[in-house]
Amino acid sequence: MEPGIIIAAAKQFITKQYAEHPHPTLVYHNLTHTQQVVKSAAQLAAHYHLSEEEMLTVMVAAWFHDIGYLYGEGTGHEARSAEMAHSFLTAQEVPEHIQLAVAGCILATQIPQQPKNLLEQIVCDADLSHLGSKDFKDRNKLLRHELALVQHKEFTGEEWTANSISFLENHTYHTAYANALLRPGKEENLEKLREKLAGKQAKHEKRLVALDNDVPALKAAVEKDDKGDKKDKKKDKPAKPDRGVETMFRTTSTNHIRLSSMADSKAHIMISVNSIIISVLLSVLFRKLDDYPSFIIPGLIFLATSVTTIVFSVLATRPNVSAGKFNKDDIEHQRTNLLFFGNFHKMPLEDYNWGMMQMMNNSDYLYGSMIKDIYYLGVVLGKKYRLLHKAYNVFMFGIVLSVVAFTIAAIWFPNRQ
Repeated sequence: MEPGIIIAAAKQFITKQYAEHPHPTLVYHNLTHTQQVVKSAAQLAAHYHLSEEEMLTVMVAAWFHDIGYLYGEGTGHEARSAEMAHSFLTAQEVPEHIQLAVAGCILATQIPQQPKNLLEQIVCDADLSHLGSKDFKDRNKLLRHELALVQHKEFTGEEWTANSISFLENHTYHTAYANALLRPGKEENLEKLREKLAGKQAKHEKRLVALDNDVPALKAAVEKDDKGDKKDKKKDKPAKPDRGVETMFRTTSTNHIRLSSMADSKAHIMISVNSIIISVLLSVLFRKLDDYPSFIIPGLIFLATSVTTIVFSVLATRPNVSAGKFNKDDIEHQRTNLLFFGNFHKMPLEDYNWGMMQMMNNSDYLYGSMIKDIYYLGVVLGKKYRLLHKAYNVFMFGIVLSVVAFTIAAIWFPNRQ
């Protein structure tokens, strides 16, 4: 029995099961979660210097601990997982005492966890290692989404936050190493949840106070929140462009910026190449003109070509600096595009913040500014590429002309001896 081979076979088996039995609703208890548990289990097991048999037990249990979700409801998935692990290990001819140890580790992950030995403690701590990680927020959202999809359990944001706080407060890591490694992160995540819940409760209390004072607008808003009437909320919001329009703006701006970067790269290439050519001409060829007088004209043509190419390339990349100021009248009449730094880089932060707030509160102004931004990006791109076109033409024809001139000079005007 080779533990490494059996662990590799367990990995292959579980990966194949998830691939052949896809469950789109299992957005939390999926292969990604299993891989994260395996990684955490390996880290914990390495710290305790387990024997080969113990390592085999922990790793196989980590791979199999949630496979039962693919073949039934969440309730009782541990028992189904243990049965599948037993069948797999039997086929691998693994001794019975290891099979029982693996089953014990899997069953110990049932909430509330009650591990009885170190191996079970390691698997339990690995299963909930995300509680003390930076991924907790994202994983917690996925768990909430899975419960809504699979068990049709809907939670308000406040309810879910309160449940998460309760779970973290009642949870403890079982191994000393997990406590040292993950407990600080778990406490930090718990504190963030408490702050989030306190903020929501404070907001709710303010609304209740407003209700006591009989403020009609706030009363209507609270009633809508309590009922979860999202459709009515959407009716109260101002109309927004479709997502496709926003995607179009984002894609077009990205493409313009990418093309501008490409133009700058091409210009830099031309500047670098021609700078090298000029250096060679000045340091080598022109020193030999007394010996090679016939190369004066070809050399000058070559030099003029390189200088002209550099001039066009520099013009293509040379930045234009605008005034960088605007006034209140410009904002009120929507004459300034605050999405371009050249229109505000000399303004105080307070004025720029005010202008941006005005623009964001006016959808016509906002999307009009985005249209102007794309348009002027296109104008700048057109200028860049026209100058680059000239630079490449000058370089191409100049090189050809220079080579022809050097060839004629070498053949028809022999060097002075």
